[in-house]
Amino acid sequence: MTKRVFIITGESSGELYGALLSRRLKQLYRDIELYGIGGKRMENEGVRLFGYITGAFGLTETLSHMGMLKKNYNTVKEKLSQLLPQTVILIDFPDFNLKVAELAKASGSKVLYYVSPQVWAWRKKRVKKIKKLCDKIAVILPFEEEFYKKRGIEAEFVGHPIMEEITTIKGSKGYIREELGLSPRGRVLALLPGSRRSELKRLLPLYTKVIRILKQKYRDLQYIIPFAPNLDENEFLGQLNPLKEEGTVILKGRATEALSAADSALIASGTATLQAALIGTPMVVVYKLFPLTFLIGKAVVDVKFISLVNLLLQKEVVKELIQWDATPERVVRELEKTLNDDNTIEYMQKSFKKIRQMYQKHDASLRVAEMVGEMTGW
Repeated sequence: MTKRVFIITGESSGELYGALLSRRLKQLYRDIELYGIGGKRMENEGVRLFGYITGAFGLTETLSHMGMLKKNYNTVKEKLSQLLPQTVILIDFPDFNLKVAELAKASGSKVLYYVSPQVWAWRKKRVKKIKKLCDKIAVILPFEEEFYKKRGIEAEFVGHPIMEEITTIKGSKGYIREELGLSPRGRVLALLPGSRRSELKRLLPLYTKVIRILKQKYRDLQYIIPFAPNLDENEFLGQLNPLKEEGTVILKGRATEALSAADSALIASGTATLQAALIGTPMVVVYKLFPLTFLIGKAVVDVKFISLVNLLLQKEVVKELIQWDATPERVVRELEKTLNDDNTIEYMQKSFKKIRQMYQKHDASLRVAEMVGEMTGW
């Protein structure tokens, strides 16, 4: 008997996890139909999409995407009653997905939350809602399993799907560089400005200023930006053209390869910081939000660090330059340490090995697919 599963994502990183999970589900269960909200990568893996990701984040950004979010919500509601999926998989994007969880629970579907809301950092009251609405949670940070279990929620640390992409990268650093259109000689700085429109609009001008300063100091340094695959480059020509004029190689996607080719990286806080750590690339982390969003976040978020690297190790291993601290001059100063200071480079790489040990024995997509199978009744 054919069984239906929904996968609901909200932004680029979650959509990648959804695509990797879809591939595993198709391999394990032939009598499965996949539906959901995602992007081209999920579509390529056989998911029948009834909505597309928005990438909304923060107060002002969410307001600007309210129309699409409302449309996606109404579509999910309609499809749940029409298709009656056995299981609904929610990937990250909590403000939207917890509302979907209410719909799914009411329709009789099992609910699996994959990449759970970071309730340990802020809005801890949502734990009660998660416990009520979710049958299981697959977490991607080791400490999250204990956090949820202590609160009576069935949770399992499954590893991180990024490891699956990293293990597919083959060849020497020089070979990867040539594949990306770079010279195998010299050094490479990877610049990852995030996958949300608001991030790019605030960080790309900063990255341009940083490159202009570095070019005056280092003739051997090359620059590469793996542009988020869910975004349209034409929308950002005003920010990308100055970077291209400075000789920056801009690619669609291929972040894992860019980080593998790089000697150092400048990264917007997010999943890419963990990606760089697992690869072993020294980095500086930056972040800028709309000022009001930043001030609200600062008041309610209860964490010492914002990068996953520092959170996992509970100490400052990589430098975080946030909001007004993220000036071109300070960014350059910290990047130079990751390029020239052997002690800084060695300390980061030793620390990154500890993070890799946390993840290397896990296959996140396979384990989550098995969990879906258990919940769906295969």
